[in-house]
Amino acid sequence: MRSRTIPAALLALSAVPIVAGAIRMTELSVGAAITPDNARFFAAPLPVSLHIAGATVYTVVGAFQFAPGLRRSRPGWHRAAGRVLVPAGLVAALAGMWMTLFSPLPETDGALLGVFRVIFGTAMAASLTLGLLAIRRRDIAAHRAWMMRAYAIGLGAGTQAFTLLPWFLVVGTPGQLPKALLMAAGWLINLAVAEWVIRRS
Repeated sequence: MRSRTIPAALLALSAVPIVAGAIRMTELSVGAAITPDNARFFAAPLPVSLHIAGATVYTVVGAFQFAPGLRRSRPGWHRAAGRVLVPAGLVAALAGMWMTLFSPLPETDGALLGVFRVIFGTAMAASLTLGLLAIRRRDIAAHRAWMMRAYAIGLGAGTQAFTLLPWFLVVGTPGQLPKALLMAAGWLINLAVAEWVIRRS
């Protein structure tokens, strides 16, 4: 049961950003009307396309790495999926940072959110790299820990939907500071859960 519950929960958490990414890709492909919210994506479609594609593959395939039964019964799957996940995660993280640093961002984003995005994007890329290095030296525990941290950061957009939603419902569109703090909370909640699981096991 646990082998199915954990991936299902992770897939459910990633559903909102995946759907949002699919809508964005549809806009880019069919040439939707350009608005202040999407103009930056039309100006530089490659980074956002890479970010969405990488994040989608990373969150979907990565969810099944948390199925203990699948890992035990099909170790080849775990290794093959890992060879897909590392480059997909790196593409998602690096493309996201590129957009933060070089694309014009909406006024509601602000400098603080940009700093948070670079910090967590760098942390995700570093965690993936450390996880890869750990498995190359056969350090399974370190590999598992770093990959869990990387996945927690990558799944931040799913949790951010829940940290931002109450503010939208009660107050309305958040300003720069509330938005930055609420989005940072999504990443930190995921990392806290990952650390709890790592230390518990």
